[in-house]
Amino acid sequence: MAPKLTAAEAYLSSSVENAPPIKIVRLLYQGAIRFLGQAALEDSKDPRSNFIKLLSDADAIVAELRLALDDSAASSEVVSNLERLYLFCEAEIQRAMLDRSSEPLRGAKSVLETLLEAWSKVEVEAARAA
Repeated sequence: MAPKLTAAEAYLSSSVENAPPIKIVRLLYQGAIRFLGQAALEDSKDPRSNFIKLLSDADAIVAELRLALDDSAASSEVVSNLERLYLFCEAEIQRAMLDRSSEPLRGAKSVLETLLEAWSKVEVEAARAA
């Protein structure tokens, strides 16, 4: 039997399930950026820190964004460029994990913040057009 959800959990679940795709994309970016920021605050050399877990969470989000790309829905150039950016972020996150260093995270975080800003503008424009 599934556990009962609290009112807050039910609201959050419903708001995500019923959200337009562009909002989901924005939430994914925000989550990945948050995980990278939290990882950067951890002691990357301490094996008991959450450094690797937080990076794994961010990496999973970026990989999901990359795998969700659909070149039939947009120009193949846009999709190709997004794929390259996601692959760069994934490589930097993996390098941070291997080196146990937060230095590579700056580039990945910067790329994701720029993409979030762009998607937020697209979301605003879509809302205006509706």
